[in-house]
Amino acid sequence: MNFYISDLHLFHEASIRFDQRPFSSLEEMHEMILENWNKRITNGDNVYILGDISLRGRNEDLIAFVAKLKGKKVLVKGNHDDLSDYRYQQLFHEIVDYKETRDAFDGKNYKLVLCHYPLFSWKDMGKGSILLYGHTHNSQEDVYFQKCLKEMHEKECRHASNKVKAYNVGCMKSYMGYIPRTLKEILESNEGGV
Repeated sequence: MNFYISDLHLFHEASIRFDQRPFSSLEEMHEMILENWNKRITNGDNVYILGDISLRGRNEDLIAFVAKLKGKKVLVKGNHDDLSDYRYQQLFHEIVDYKETRDAFDGKNYKLVLCHYPLFSWKDMGKGSILLYGHTHNSQEDVYFQKCLKEMHEKECRHASNKVKAYNVGCMKSYMGYIPRTLKEILESNEGGV
C-alpha cells in the first residue's frame, strides 16, 4: 500500500500554536503520531512524506523517533528539512525534491505528482494527473491556490480542460488527522467519493 502525509513538524513547538493543533505539548503530538502511524503502516508499505518532517536532521531525538516509524519512507524535501546528518538520511528509502509516480485502487490507475510546494502547473495536470502537496497548512494561501485551480477549470484554460485535482496532504488537515492516508481516502474525503 501507498500512503501520503506532509508537514509533521516534529520537534517544532511553534507548529502547535501556528496550526492550532489539538495537543498540549510536543510529547503528546509525537505520541499520537507514532501510535497512529505504526497501527496503520507495515514495513512493506510505502509512505510518501511530502516535506517538513521536522526542522533539523542532526537531533538525536528526531533520528530515534523517525527510526521508529514503520514503512519505506520516501521524503520529498520541504523547506524545513535538514538532511545534513548522514544517519538521518539513512532512515529514508529515497530522498527527492519532486516525484512522479502512480497509484491504483478499485481497478483504476492514477498518475501522481508529489511536491512539498503547491505547483501552479504540473505534468499532465489537465489530463488526469493529481498533485499531492503540503507547505501551505490551513492558510489563506492554500485557499487562494485552490480557488485559482478552480477558476482555471471553469475558464477552460489550456491545461485545465479536465477537472484539475490537487490536494494538500498536510497532517493537520481535517481529512488527514495526523495519520498517513491512502490516495483513495484523500480523494473520497475531498470529492465525497470517487
